[in-house]
Amino acid sequence: MLRSKSSKPSSPAIAGDTAKAVDEWEVRPGGMLVQKRNPNADAGAVAFPPIPNIRVRVKHGSAYLDVYLSPQSTFGELKKLLSERTGLHPLDQKLVYKGKDRDSSAYLDIAGVKDRSKIVLLEDSTAQAKRVLEMRRSAKMEKAAKSISQISVEVDKLALQVSALDAAVSKGVKVGENDVLNLIELLMTQLIKLDGIAVDGEAKQQRGMQVRRVQKYVERLDVLKIKSNAEQQKKQQQQQQQLQIQKQQATTLDFFDSLFSPPTPTASTVTTVSSASSAPTPRFDWEIF
Repeated sequence: MLRSKSSKPSSPAIAGDTAKAVDEWEVRPGGMLVQKRNPNADAGAVAFPPIPNIRVRVKHGSAYLDVYLSPQSTFGELKKLLSERTGLHPLDQKLVYKGKDRDSSAYLDIAGVKDRSKIVLLEDSTAQAKRVLEMRRSAKMEKAAKSISQISVEVDKLALQVSALDAAVSKGVKVGENDVLNLIELLMTQLIKLDGIAVDGEAKQQRGMQVRRVQKYVERLDVLKIKSNAEQQKKQQQQQQQLQIQKQQATTLDFFDSLFSPPTPTASTVTTVSSASSAPTPRFDWEIF
């Protein structure tokens, strides 16, 4: 009779290695099997010492300025440090190193700047003029935007008056023509102010929107003026028709009253009768022949 060979139990060392290997892996929510991260792994990393600053000598006119900064800084950062000491705007500065004008985004170490390197600081007149023009343009745009905003507030107030007149005319209330003309004049004044503002870009679009608003309200007032005049003419015609009807009715009543009322003696008839009665009676003398 054959006996089956029983499998030998695994050694504790192999089991421990297997359990350790299993503990080093984890299943992510998406089903992916990845190795566990050790939070203490960064603790044993090698810490590099910080990069020491370098001293750069900058020549500005006849003066020399010593600036300390990291070699991994940019020329733009160097310009900011120089601006604090010279009062020259960073955009107006030109840094020349080894005979080349360096861009603000270039790094010092890549350009070869080392400790005690010399850099020349020049004033960029072209950039300064460009910046001044840009500042003036920005100030002009800001002033124009402020003016347009103020005009917009005034137009909003006038728009409320236009709506009030429109509601009054719709209800049949008489609106004075002078009120409409004065409101149109105020709107036209705001339109002239808008035409005098020279702007570009977004401010130009805002000005155009306000111009269209004013024109719309002026046209609306013209329509209201015509509509109000038409309503007044219609009321006058109705009043005239009513007066004519009343006159005709009064004439008709007088005619019927004259037909059915007794005739009244006139002044000539009374005078004749009275004169006849007051005349002396003629006297006749009879003679007998």
